[in-house]
Amino acid sequence: MTNLLATVVVVAGVLAWPGTRGGVAQRGTSAPAYSATRTGDVVRLEDRQHQTVVSILTSAGNVAYEMTVKGENILRFPFASAAEFKAKPEGLHGIPLLAPWANRLDEQAFYANGQRYALDMQLGNVTGAIPSHGFMSRTDQWQVVEVRQDGEAAWVTSRLEAFRQPAWMKQWPFAHTIEMTYRLADGELEVRTAITNHAVEPMPVGIGYHPYFQLTDSPREEWTITVPARTRWLLSAQKVPTGETEPTDSFFTNFTGALTDYNLDDVFGDLVRDERGRATATVKGRRQRIDISVGPNYRSLVVYSPNPNKTGRGSQIPAGGANQAQAASPRAPTTAWPPAAGDHRATPNFVCFEPMVGITDAINLAHRGVYKELQSIAPGATWRESFWVKPSGF
Repeated sequence: MTNLLATVVVVAGVLAWPGTRGGVAQRGTSAPAYSATRTGDVVRLEDRQHQTVVSILTSAGNVAYEMTVKGENILRFPFASAAEFKAKPEGLHGIPLLAPWANRLDEQAFYANGQRYALDMQLGNVTGAIPSHGFMSRTDQWQVVEVRQDGEAAWVTSRLEAFRQPAWMKQWPFAHTIEMTYRLADGELEVRTAITNHAVEPMPVGIGYHPYFQLTDSPREEWTITVPARTRWLLSAQKVPTGETEPTDSFFTNFTGALTDYNLDDVFGDLVRDERGRATATVKGRRQRIDISVGPNYRSLVVYSPNPNKTGRGSQIPAGGANQAQAASPRAPTTAWPPAAGDHRATPNFVCFEPMVGITDAINLAHRGVYKELQSIAPGATWRESFWVKPSGF
């Protein structure tokens, strides 16, 4: 009975058996092309034609922790199971949301509408002299509002009502709601975000996502990345933009580089977009490829991929010493490839292309006149945007 119940599909809040659409059997098919199932706090979206499955853990930040393509997980998740991660949710993995600000603030405060809001460091939900990543990444307060499939896609929508959390309102006194939709269609995952401002003043938008991507056909030393940005922001030792920038053609060649030559935790802006307004970053291995496209309201990309040899160009500073400006001579990989069977722990074989509404510390840098692209939400209005993850070559 347990296995049977685990395969029930939830359609618009109504239970429906696999092989049905909206509760009505589809003629001429043994099973639908898409399915959306919920088992406890895990939602599973499946695209059978492209053999792609996305798994979301709603009780730990609503994080997508697996996106398997023909059985290969393209999201770094160094845990044996979702249960293991829930028991000890260390670090960031999968596709976590960073809110209400992404990456770093340059002081224990932020500015909005000309006013300084000091963070209450005694609450314990924000730490460090340079507060990072907000305080919502692992929350269990997401409410699933829809799990559904049709003939074109499978999706789940969840809602986070920030205004219900007193400790959150103390740190970020703007009542707001976040809705997140994971939508799987044609082998591509779309992550939609909608933020509604319930406050009586404009609310600055400083969110971002921190997806961890991996290829399984080769190690990091063989990957090539493309970063579609004209500008690289120079960072302080605290990894906060100084206000100075440089053209990316002095850092990459035609926006592209061999990842083995880089040691990255870098902020990029002035994104190069297509006719739809999307900018697309890419990581390529021997055959596999992942394209990450961001919509026009994502104005910046942070690229994070520490070099296991602790050398290479970029702003990632190795522990115990300063980073080297130029890549050292190529060396053998520091980790065995392929990974040993059963070794699900951390590996340096990942790259993060982080969709950001603005650059790191955008809220405070905008107040100081350094950053000009800060977005805000008028009272009662809603901010919306998506990014897309498209694997190929699997």
